[in-house]
Amino acid sequence: MEKNFKTEITKIHYNKDAKGAVFKVLKFASLFYGIGSGLKNFLYDKKLLTPRKVEARVISIGNITTGGVGKTPVVCELAKYLKSKGENVAIVSRGYGGKLSNKNINVISDSKEIFYNAQMAGDEPFWLAKNTGCAVVTSKSRYNAAKYAVENFGATVILLDDGFQHRKLHRDIDIVLMDSVKGFGNENLLPAGPLREGLEAFNRIDKFVIVSKSVDHKRAEKLAKIMSKKMKVETSICKVEPDYIYNIENGEIIDKAQSATALCAIGQPEQFFEFLKDYDIKEKITFDDHHQYTPDDIKNISGPIITTEKDAVKLLPFGFDNIYALKLKTCIDVAALL
Repeated sequence: MEKNFKTEITKIHYNKDAKGAVFKVLKFASLFYGIGSGLKNFLYDKKLLTPRKVEARVISIGNITTGGVGKTPVVCELAKYLKSKGENVAIVSRGYGGKLSNKNINVISDSKEIFYNAQMAGDEPFWLAKNTGCAVVTSKSRYNAAKYAVENFGATVILLDDGFQHRKLHRDIDIVLMDSVKGFGNENLLPAGPLREGLEAFNRIDKFVIVSKSVDHKRAEKLAKIMSKKMKVETSICKVEPDYIYNIENGEIIDKAQSATALCAIGQPEQFFEFLKDYDIKEKITFDDHHQYTPDDIKNISGPIITTEKDAVKLLPFGFDNIYALKLKTCIDVAALL
């Protein structure tokens, strides 16, 4: 298991009883982070800074916390729904985790062809290109990427992946997601906690989504009612459940009785492992979110390796025949978000 400073910090972020010298140092640093974040929001809220517009409808899907909340499947469902309604959809992302320089405008897909693999594009942009059939463009400047998609692909709708904090680009709808189990963690600002912004950010939310990665959604349903009243924002539930596990080379479905190793590099590995509780898992291996795999990471693992679809796209080029991916099914009322 790969452990580093980032992994240990994440544990602090989601520990409501966090204490100790390290936490005190992080808490002090959070004061400065809060000043910077608050000032940025103040300038935009008072219209002293103005977001730039593109000639398309812009829908942002983001979150207030760090780590994997479940944006990718929601972006995917939105893209497929909007396409079915005749919209020309382009997905814009920062391209975090990929080897391409996001100082440039990188066309991952033009909706007809995918030009980069997952290592170059980043696991999420590649997965979205593969599963939506939409144009996917990555860049640090989301405005430039969105403008490029409008001018070159005729995009009528821009889906801004992880865009809530990126206020330089005007958006028509801000959809914010929260994990039903992790919530807001220890409710501290970065770096002491997982919050990217302070309370001032909640006023910008148009639609709030509780993501329930479970087979029992009672907690999420109760939380949705609470948050809807507390925040006075329309709140819905996105149900993410395990579907089946398939071999990424030949599509073979794995037998639950077959012993396997579970491996992932995502923001919240515990939920992935929970999905596998009915399988015979002999070992659990985690890497940091967006880890760039090498063949050495898996070459000595015998038997089937079960991973997430986001991880699978990075492992596929290695040509191993024992890699299986967990297929998830996502249930969300997309029309209610638009």
